[in-house]
Amino acid sequence: MPKLSRAPDLIAHNGKIITVDGAFSISDAIAVRGERVAGIGGGADMLAAADGETRIIDLAGRTVVPGLFDGHAHMDREGLKEIYPSLGGARSIDDILEIIEGLVAQAAPGEWISTMPIGDPPDYLGMPGLLADGRFPNARDLDKVAPDNPVYIRPIWGYWRHDEDEPLVSIANSRALEIAGVTRETPSPVETVVIDKDPASGEPTGIFYEDTLGSIVELSFMDAAGGFSHQDRVQGLERSMQLYLSFGTTSVFEGHGTAAEIVEAYKDLAVRGEMRMRADLFMSPAWDTIAEVSAGAFFDTWGRWLAGRGMGDEYLRMAGLFAQNAHKSGLSSLKEARLRTPAQPYTGWSAYNYDHVLEPDKLVEVMVEAARRDIRIVTITLPMLEYIEKADKIEPIAGKRWALGHISILTEDHVRRIRDLGLVVTTHTNRGIYRLGSALREQIGQEREDDISPLQRLQDAGIPFSLGTDNLPISLFHPIWQAIARRDEKTGDVVAPAQRLSRQDALSAATMGGAMVCMDEDNRGSLEVGKLADFAVLDADPLTVPEDDIKDIAAELTVVGGRIVYEREEQR
Repeated sequence: MPKLSRAPDLIAHNGKIITVDGAFSISDAIAVRGERVAGIGGGADMLAAADGETRIIDLAGRTVVPGLFDGHAHMDREGLKEIYPSLGGARSIDDILEIIEGLVAQAAPGEWISTMPIGDPPDYLGMPGLLADGRFPNARDLDKVAPDNPVYIRPIWGYWRHDEDEPLVSIANSRALEIAGVTRETPSPVETVVIDKDPASGEPTGIFYEDTLGSIVELSFMDAAGGFSHQDRVQGLERSMQLYLSFGTTSVFEGHGTAAEIVEAYKDLAVRGEMRMRADLFMSPAWDTIAEVSAGAFFDTWGRWLAGRGMGDEYLRMAGLFAQNAHKSGLSSLKEARLRTPAQPYTGWSAYNYDHVLEPDKLVEVMVEAARRDIRIVTITLPMLEYIEKADKIEPIAGKRWALGHISILTEDHVRRIRDLGLVVTTHTNRGIYRLGSALREQIGQEREDDISPLQRLQDAGIPFSLGTDNLPISLFHPIWQAIARRDEKTGDVVAPAQRLSRQDALSAATMGGAMVCMDEDNRGSLEVGKLADFAVLDADPLTVPEDDIKDIAAELTVVGGRIVYEREEQR
């Protein structure tokens, strides 16, 4: 290592620095000057360059890794989970009523009472079976403790459960039903929504069931209950960053698109100089607001700034556009989307606009016009591969690194096509391996199990890919462990063992892979001289800890741009 010409601002020494450089080299010290790495090498050399202003951290053998990249984070959601009062731990209707009674006592007459769903976070499964009563509370139950205040027990965001076969459930008391105008004559707006009614009287019981992943009821009938305010968004984002940093995540790639109200929260923090980690955002379009405008005119009149690297700095950048095909059913169906869209610009938990989906011909037109203007497209789910190919035949996208996310099943042919298009991929191992690995294998057949989250296949093809949490759980050490162990949560089976990654390769996917997805590998992803000083000091070594303990690793200290932005309490 060349001798440092100037004193560093920070030196961390006497540890194991996993650089994730081209040789995956390991050193025992790192020096930082300003926002960037000034040196990697022996501790004696680093310490010799220190002066009285240099902060020196004795790692005492601990491991340092480059800051992790969450390739599909939905980071803003995490802090919002603390906004509404929790009903977690309640095991009877009386328990629930006791909590709500306490909230009513603190509220003004007529003020709305809103809570998180019934059940225990993060997935709220097993209800009402876990309640002693064996049923959900209804409007009459809630009326006992809140006769004058409207009460709404909110539904979950369905993606917290992935594909568990339980409906979304929300519950309103009589006052809330009255304000919402829900009566015995109120029809269901769509077949996926059930307004539960008493079989004898026909009156609504206050219970709503929804067979979808994103609530319609919350954004339509119950919109008077309110939602997240701008201040909620800002405070929630601050809290989210703190939580993600506690697991060593320093960069997020929000490849599902970001709506204006979330961008505004990010902007507030950026203006105040309080962005403590890095976020790459992409526009979430609201196509219904410009339905008659051609894609070319849309980009040329006010969307041209999305081209290339877009706008922003090293902490907050917005570039490119999310594009998605309309599905026949579910959250991305036009029918359901148009029931949620009237709530916009409010987006609830999603943080993306609900009318972001397009019919095939319009979708291809948008992607072609984007390619002509060097506007990057990010998207999710395998069916989008066909539409990208159609756009590529009209306007080639080679070298543009369009991103395809939420990948669970890929055949060898899919991988070849992804490689030939020059796409980058964000993976979804929480769902594709941990939650549903065995079920997917049963669905497609044992002989095809190597198509399930085929990470080794992607690596062999030279396709850049990152790992992602999808916000559940938020630690990237879960996807890192899933990529290595490939164990199904329910069955304990190892799914597609031939697609396992080594520990080194899994860590590379969470660091350099993420940097390549962000098109910023020259600045981030590894610890090398001249790169941004983003790194985490861990409480265990991911290369040597017992395999099943990888998922439990956390950060003791996290540095972004040379600044210590997170420090575990006992380390201070």
